[in-house]
Amino acid sequence: MYVLIAPCIQNPAYRARGITTDEDIRSFSRAARRCRRFSVEMVPLPCPETIYLGAGRSPGSFLDNLATDEFAALLDQLEAEVRAAIRERGEPPLAIVGVDSSPTCGVNATYYSSEKQPGRGAFLARFPDIPAIDVKEFARYRIYLAAPLFSEAERTYNLALRDLLEAHLFDVYLPQEVGDTSHTRGREEHRAIFSQHTAALRDVDTVVAVIDGADADSGTSWEMGYAYALKKKVVALRTDFRIAGHHERVNLMLEESAGVVTRKEDLPRALGSPLPASG
Repeated sequence: MYVLIAPCIQNPAYRARGITTDEDIRSFSRAARRCRRFSVEMVPLPCPETIYLGAGRSPGSFLDNLATDEFAALLDQLEAEVRAAIRERGEPPLAIVGVDSSPTCGVNATYYSSEKQPGRGAFLARFPDIPAIDVKEFARYRIYLAAPLFSEAERTYNLALRDLLEAHLFDVYLPQEVGDTSHTRGREEHRAIFSQHTAALRDVDTVVAVIDGADADSGTSWEMGYAYALKKKVVALRTDFRIAGHHERVNLMLEESAGVVTRKEDLPRALGSPLPASG
């Protein structure tokens, strides 16, 4: 299992001079950690801009620096080399991990001219058959699973969700695995559990919340609100067919603060999984 990556993710020196931010470095590092966590090989693509313009180049758009017959011929050559390497491996990559705004390796946006425009960069556009994901999205893989955890059925379901998400390369914090869950736990244990859960909520990228039932679990609702206040992405899972009103499944405030899916199989896509959808 492997991903093709823009080479600057492993070595930012491939980028144009002065454009790499601290946020970029954090995203590059987290993307690499995700790959190590799930044993996904990172296979770097060649860097057409560095080959053509050299290292330490000044920033510029495609039209400024790359709109030449010579660069088009270089892309032809590099595309052929990458496709030959894929054939030699005998399996396609999970995805290409690119870097938005790049004139060559952008995924959702690229500086084709002085104005950023939607679409892939000039090199990634050569591979429309391979899914592509921006490195900042790929780096958001840490999930807090907020759900009721008081019965055997609830805990078993939570484990199934955790396994589903980890199969899609998400690292899941599961509250039921933290601390004493008996009714005899003491006040100090309460404080420790609260502190650990709130720290995890601050650290993760996304909260997945199970909001089944006639009313959503109160602890889950609090965790969703806290995550929303922290400006975290929240995805709610509501498989319960009961509805609260014409336009509400369970609770207006919860639903307006989250994206809602109605099947657990839809969670990976809602979270931006790099793996193909199934189910």
